[in-house]
Amino acid sequence: MPDVAVVAFAQAPNVRRTPGTTNGVEMLVPIFADVFSRTGLSKKDIGFWCSGSSDYLAGRAFSFISAVDAIGAFPPIHESHVEMDAAWALYEAWLKIRMGEVDTALVYGFGKSSAGQLRRVLALQLDPYTVAPLWPDSISIAALQARLGLEAGLWSEKDLAEVAARHRDTDAASLLDEPYLADPLRRHDVAPITDGAAVIILASASRAKEFTERPAVITGIEHRVDTPVLGARDLTRAPSAEAAARAAGISGVEVAELHAPFTHQELILRASLGLDDRVRVNPSGGALAANPMFAAGLARIGHAAQEIFAGRADRVLAHATSGPALQQNLVAVMEGLD
Repeated sequence: MPDVAVVAFAQAPNVRRTPGTTNGVEMLVPIFADVFSRTGLSKKDIGFWCSGSSDYLAGRAFSFISAVDAIGAFPPIHESHVEMDAAWALYEAWLKIRMGEVDTALVYGFGKSSAGQLRRVLALQLDPYTVAPLWPDSISIAALQARLGLEAGLWSEKDLAEVAARHRDTDAASLLDEPYLADPLRRHDVAPITDGAAVIILASASRAKEFTERPAVITGIEHRVDTPVLGARDLTRAPSAEAAARAAGISGVEVAELHAPFTHQELILRASLGLDDRVRVNPSGGALAANPMFAAGLARIGHAAQEIFAGRADRVLAHATSGPALQQNLVAVMEGLD
């Protein structure tokens, strides 16, 4: 089966609020044009299109069909969609190329989180019988997870502040003076609500050099899932991330882009993936800087690939998560094709 490479990445500005509609078209059109201009490709050259978004977040049925307006009605396209972060759409597109059905694919994700009550919408992914009817918001669930780690002595509030300080380029001690948002989490421990979109173009390794000087070949990719029952798993660990990392083969990575929407989750992922201080973690700023729903995981893959494009690294790791408290995890490893 052919190897697959990331050959282009672009993202819309990550902002607190956008004036456009919830179908993402206004965010997608400029970044489609961006990746096409850099690769020399056009719409007719793309063998497969796959997107990630949420009807619940958009507030309309089949919202991803409306987003296809960003592609255009002609020429006809071969298109699919996942109702989750577009990192999983990339996995579907990766399979299409691996199976030899196409040799190029475009993956995109979008989310207008400001359009509604994001944290209430995320409660809909919880157990529909015993948990979702209580409407626990995503921050409260993460706070329970953080509290378990504190009580177990796995991290301290100072450790959380140091993670935030690194992303904000500020002093950790000053952050500890801020009030709690959801004890033990402060505002700096929580990813901001963000509107945004991201796009990646994939190509078979045999064609990748046609589109960029140094493609990022996906040498390993896997995703795993833990039980959605919060009381049935150890929330201070991410077993599915550990399993995905073992399957993807992450040894020797120089850079890791981790999709950690909360400071303590970065600590969990570092431990689960076995990342030491020699690995540069989230040079892009990560999800704590901007967390566009259904695009942030795909953006981690794109930012990791950019480290290879620019020659700053030869072997990188990208991670995406979905579900409550790191329930579902995807890990991809990429290497430069010289």
